[in-house]
This record gives sequence, C-alpha cells and structure tokens, in this order.
Amino acid sequence: MPSSRAESAPLTDAWKDWVGRTEQRTDMASAAPAAALAATLDREDPGLLPGSALPPLRHWLHFTPRARQSEIGQDGHEKRGGFLPPVPLPRRMWAGGSLQFDHPLRVDDEITRASRIVSIEGRQGRSGELVFVKLLHRIASAEGTAVTEEQDIVYRGMPVPGAPEPAPLAAPADEAFSREIRPDPVMLFRYSALTFNGHRIHYDRDYVMRVEGYPGLVVHGPLIATLLLDLVDRERPDARVHRFKFKAVRPLFDIHPFTVCGRSDGEGRLALWARDHQGYLAMQAEAELL
Repeated sequence: MPSSRAESAPLTDAWKDWVGRTEQRTDMASAAPAAALAATLDREDPGLLPGSALPPLRHWLHFTPRARQSEIGQDGHEKRGGFLPPVPLPRRMWAGGSLQFDHPLRVDDEITRASRIVSIEGRQGRSGELVFVKLLHRIASAEGTAVTEEQDIVYRGMPVPGAPEPAPLAAPADEAFSREIRPDPVMLFRYSALTFNGHRIHYDRDYVMRVEGYPGLVVHGPLIATLLLDLVDRERPDARVHRFKFKAVRPLFDIHPFTVCGRSDGEGRLALWARDHQGYLAMQAEAELL
C-alpha cells in the first residue's frame, strides 16, 4: 500500500487554505431537546428546571445546521464548501472524537461554540481515497469553557464492487454491564430530528440501499456514543464524566439489535464498546470519571 505521506499531497493541497478556518455560533441551552432525547433513550428523567445541569453530550443537540433548503445536496447534507472544505468524495461520516467536560452546561444558559479546522489529511485506503478533517470545538457559557471537543470527520468514496473489505474485529466479551439496543426507523428519525441532521442514510431506506449500498438505515455514530454514556449513567448515576473518547469501527444498522457494553478499566476509568449482532466491534470508547 502506498504511504499516507505520498498520497496526502494530491488529496489535500486543494483544501490547505481551509486549515485554520474558524466559525462561532451562539445558542440557548433549552430543556426541551434534552427532554426529547431522554425519551428517545427510553429514560424517565425528572423535569429539567432553569439552572439544572445537562448531561454530557447534550451540546450536540444545539448549534444545529442552518443551511437553507436550496443549499442541501443529494445526500441531505449541506452542499460542500462553506466552513468545511468541499471534499468531493460522496460519503461523509463522523469517525470519532475526544471530549473533556470541565463543568456542566445548564438549562437556559447562553452558550457559544468556537470551532476551528485543525487539520486535513488525505490517505489511500484499500477501498480508495480517504480524507480526514479534524475539528476543535470549545463550548462555553458564562462560567467559562465547559466542553473541549476534538471531532474527526472522514470522507470516502463509494465501495468498489469486488474490493476486499477489512476483516471485522471481534468485540470484547468480558463486559461487567451491558444493555441491548433495538434500533428502528422511529429512533433514528427522532435523533435526526433532534440534531436537525438531514443525512438521508439515517431515514431514507431507498436512498441508503440504492445509492450508498448499505443494507439498512445507518445508526448515527453520535447516537451510539450517547448510548454508551447513557449506559454509564445507568450504572454509575453518582459519577461525573470528565473525559470521553470514542472511535467508530464498523457501522450499525436498524435491521439488527446491538449491545452497548462496559467494564472497569482501572481507578476512575471505564472501557466501553458497542458490539453488533454478530459479535463484531462497532465502536470503542473510554470514559474517565470523577
């Protein structure tokens, strides 16, 4: 396989001016999206009053896309360009990220997200060209920076018929706690609606199977990550998550159940993962608790 260094230049030179670009958004941390997400996660949380602390990852319900309908591409995403580089590869996915939570966001806080493109890297994979874009987000309230997040986005081409697929990784089977998730179109639609995510792979079965070649509706990566931290909250309700890191390994679909799992990984640390119906690793993660 050619080295990533040799392949990086032709893939990313066209977008080098995007590195260092910034964007700032302001929103209100209202209670309604968090309550709707709790319902989607099948929780019966108490009502959130003004000043109540929001659970980790609820900032993903805010700063939602604002593209006008005429600016939406075939896949349901905003047309390429704008803040993110106009990478022409058709598949765009949230590949993973790492987060540090310094203090909670609170209901009715005015919150600001300052974003910067940290890097753009091209690689040549077995399935063709890949482009990785790393973003840095800082989410702040009047108390200061609440969340520091690195987000990894990957762009890739459509699968080539007959091309070998990477061998799946077996998921660990030594979990101390777990929960089976049975995704369905309603769950995926509700999460798409909450995050104003128009990506058609999550709700348009004809598109996802006919155009992108998947066997079913794709479960959102950030939804899987949220389900992993939801599992932590169910098992350790008095703990506070300080750091969280996750990486998508293999897609999950609405046609099969999957399991979110966890176990202790040392003092104040948890190993977390999502396992598909065949026992393969779909997402790996780790959390540091206070």
